[in-house]
Amino acid sequence: MIFAIILIVLLCLSVFGNFAQLVSRALHFSSYNFQPANEREIGPQIEEGILKDNDSDNKIAVIPVEGIITSHQADQSGNDMVEVIKAELQAAKKDPDVKAVVLKVDSPGGEVMAADEIYREIKKFEDGPKGKPVICSMGSLAASGGYYISAPCRWIVANELTLTGSIGVIMETVNYRGLMDKIGIEPYVFKSGTYKDMLSGMRTTNEIPPGEHAMVQDLIDETYDKFKSVVSDGRNAAHEKNKDEGQPLSDDWTKYADGRVLSGDQALRLGLVDQLGDFQDAVDRARKIANIQNAKLIEYHEIYDISQFLRFFGQSESARGQVKVDLGLNVPKLEAGQFYYLYLPTAE
Repeated sequence: MIFAIILIVLLCLSVFGNFAQLVSRALHFSSYNFQPANEREIGPQIEEGILKDNDSDNKIAVIPVEGIITSHQADQSGNDMVEVIKAELQAAKKDPDVKAVVLKVDSPGGEVMAADEIYREIKKFEDGPKGKPVICSMGSLAASGGYYISAPCRWIVANELTLTGSIGVIMETVNYRGLMDKIGIEPYVFKSGTYKDMLSGMRTTNEIPPGEHAMVQDLIDETYDKFKSVVSDGRNAAHEKNKDEGQPLSDDWTKYADGRVLSGDQALRLGLVDQLGDFQDAVDRARKIANIQNAKLIEYHEIYDISQFLRFFGQSESARGQVKVDLGLNVPKLEAGQFYYLYLPTAE
């Protein structure tokens, strides 16, 4: 009983502390963030924070890309990863003191569309007369979609033990008709055309049209070709700017673009990265490319106004009754019919 009382008191203190912190942040920013809906800018609201003050007016913005690349999973403010990264790049581009960006990638990849949106935003950030260089710093994992978003960067730094590459596309579906037959469930499907139920898991093998597999494979191949063109265009454009300092793509790099993962050392030999090193090496390269002696390192944080604060409680209310068990694994659920640039050993 005593232990239970102590536990309840500690829990109450924790909840009160979190509540007070959220209220404080909301009130702190509401004075300049709380605007009429038709005047407030849609999307993530961010503020600048200092990672390392090197006593310089110049800035290098550090933008992390961590975990599964997705546009379907929103944070507590209702913004997804793609929206946040776009907002951070836009803030870095508008700030004249930001001379370069270091993209910290530690990701196995993710959704094809989400990765492509980030890729396009990085390319747009670098291109044009007012473009600024983006230097990629790979962490322990920058594979598949993680490499896709790295490819347009001006310079890529990887650790020799970084897992990268995994250039390819994967899509999964499940046929559960056999299970339905065993438990006595018979589906009835009404459709307008032969392929309207393409990839449906409710069909028996003899109900699958003979041309369906080839049609799906054509879609996979088209997406895969897009991946290879992104790698080729990005690395060749970077090498043209970097000249002899960078690493050119090897003539046989496409032989290794079969879904396999590569170490940082292997990727360097193939020209998929420019340099072996760590985050500090990427920062040093950013200063060199931007032609500055020193710069403070900054990062961006989301800020929350009153409406986002209230939305947080709405999400908490909707999640009531849900139980999540952490097994120490972070394995994403692949949606049937969804294309992924994703390194997922359990799916291969």
